Amino acid sequence: MMEKTTSLEEFYRKKLGVLPSDFFKKIGEFNVFKLKDYFGTSKEMPYSRKDYYKISLISGENTVHYADKTLRVKDNMLLFANPQIPYNWEPLSEDKTGAFCVFTEAFFEDFGNFKDYPLFQTNGTPILSLNDEEFQQIQQIYKKMFTEINSEYAYKYDVLRNLVFELIHTALKMRPAQLENEEKTVSNASERITSLFSELLERQFPIESVQQKINLRTPGDFAKQLNIHNNYLNKVLKSATGKTTSALIAERFVLEARALLKHTNWTIAEISWSLGFEDPSYFIKFFKKNEKLTPNGFRSV
Repeated sequence: MMEKTTSLEEFYRKKLGVLPSDFFKKIGEFNVFKLKDYFGTSKEMPYSRKDYYKISLISGENTVHYADKTLRVKDNMLLFANPQIPYNWEPLSEDKTGAFCVFTEAFFEDFGNFKDYPLFQTNGTPILSLNDEEFQQIQQIYKKMFTEINSEYAYKYDVLRNLVFELIHTALKMRPAQLENEEKTVSNASERITSLFSELLERQFPIESVQQKINLRTPGDFAKQLNIHNNYLNKVLKSATGKTTSALIAERFVLEARALLKHTNWTIAEISWSLGFEDPSYFIKFFKKNEKLTPNGFRSV
């Protein structure tokens, strides 16, 4: 079961007990930790999304649940996590060592677009299996991070940004992890995109309060969230389901509209607003096009 999205603030409160006084001013937007200090030797991470980015270096054998895939990493691993993809990892060996850094998108504002690299794309598997020599190579970068973040250098956060890019570029030169059981776990990029689209769509429902409003309602909204082109998303979904992005969104919106019309006493304007329609007349037109009845007509049947 997937837990609710974890914010960086919640991460600090849970792991540190208190929030740093300069949260999001100094260390709030970037920090680096030793793995043992925060996860112990055999604690499993919850399967959830985070609202921050994370790069983790983890020793030994692990199982990783990433989006719709399960991977077995037999040596050591380097895991790149982004806010769009839920994940967790289970240690399969004792005495875990390693480190991880966490940062927000704002930390890299006007400092290069790290999201353009394949390791942070939603249609990939950003988990690298490392031999012991490669593990030591990555560990040296984290050692530089620990030294820098504890220094008094005025521009240390620029250095830390560069060290994150060093992690990314070093990783891109290394081999990706392989699935332990390819027949059972491999899914192509189209299948993953379809699965992620469906999850993004479904997790907006059910609507349980008139204060709750849909955030993603157009094909462009979903494409942006998945970091892919609108036309490519439509092509993938049409191939996988036989339906366009717009049709799939409309079907789910109509299903929710029907439930709200039948099982609540909300006004048409309230239902319209919750479903992301700025003008109730647009909602009425949308509903009638799909159901051949007006909302009030459907409600009275």
